[in-house]
Amino acid sequence: MISRTHRFHGYGSLRFLYKNGHTVRGPLLSLKYAQNPRRQAYRMAVVVSKKVSKSAVVRNSIRRRIYETVRLLEGGITKPYDIVFTVFHEQVTELSSDKLHNMIHEQLKQANII
Repeated sequence: MISRTHRFHGYGSLRFLYKNGHTVRGPLLSLKYAQNPRRQAYRMAVVVSKKVSKSAVVRNSIRRRIYETVRLLEGGITKPYDIVFTVFHEQVTELSSDKLHNMIHEQLKQANII
């Protein structure tokens, strides 16, 4: 899990990002990002809707896996970005950790965050 300083707080926090952010779309998830000069560290959220899975256990598992993958990659994030990963498919739960790591790393690289 990422530290508290790297999490969004409150529902209004994502409004700016959804309005002004850029998107990198992948087959199973998308990355929405915007640089935030008012912060010193990046902030991140993971959105998994009930359309992906009705089970809260599965949705939370997906969330935890993505948070952990980004935590391992956070040394490369140097600028303060606001980042949101949106999951589109339940197949993310079946991916190996290496494939998920590579997928997230590629999306962060395409966005020039890493």
